[in-house]
Amino acid sequence: MTTTPHPADDTLDPEAALALIDDETRGMQRATVSQVPFYYFVWGVAWLVGYLLLWASWDDSGSPVVVPSAIAVPVFTALIVLAAVGSAVVGIRANRGIRGGRSFVGTVYGISWSILGFTAASIGVALARSAEGSDVAILYFPSAYALVVAALYLAGAMLWHSIDQLVIAIVMALAAAATPWFGAPGNLLAMALIAGGALTVGGVLAVIRVRRL
Repeated sequence: MTTTPHPADDTLDPEAALALIDDETRGMQRATVSQVPFYYFVWGVAWLVGYLLLWASWDDSGSPVVVPSAIAVPVFTALIVLAAVGSAVVGIRANRGIRGGRSFVGTVYGISWSILGFTAASIGVALARSAEGSDVAILYFPSAYALVVAALYLAGAMLWHSIDQLVIAIVMALAAAATPWFGAPGNLLAMALIAGGALTVGGVLAVIRVRRL
């Protein structure tokens, strides 16, 4: 007489099932937030280096090293463009193979950097043309981009329940509001140190957060 295996014999152990679910959840979280450090570092470097170069190219800035504007401006522009394009590409590629809402969120978040960056640039160019010869452009652009970054990190903090992104967003918003009061070119140095420094530190914290997942 043969014994029929009890269905419960083939049932996955509850603890093993919970462990499997936990591993899959961590994997999804890691795939979603693993792109965040890139955003921090690429924008942190772009702002720290870029704004320092612009400040050093300004007459009477007090910089110990004078950088010709013919070098500072193109390098700054290239850093910002590379950061925007890189953010969009990473946002799209990081969500390949992920289906559903997480993929959509990651993709939209990635391309939002380019969309809002282009919009801020377009407004700035129009303001510069209408106020030619003034310091409007040099005061507007750093603060406008800081406000864009603050808004995107607020969105990231809400989507991924990230305290570090919330803190960076608040710092960026404060930098956007405060640095114009330094005047030109003091606002460039202040933005480089406050925003660039905060983003770089945020990148380090984000790497630690990802490794803990």
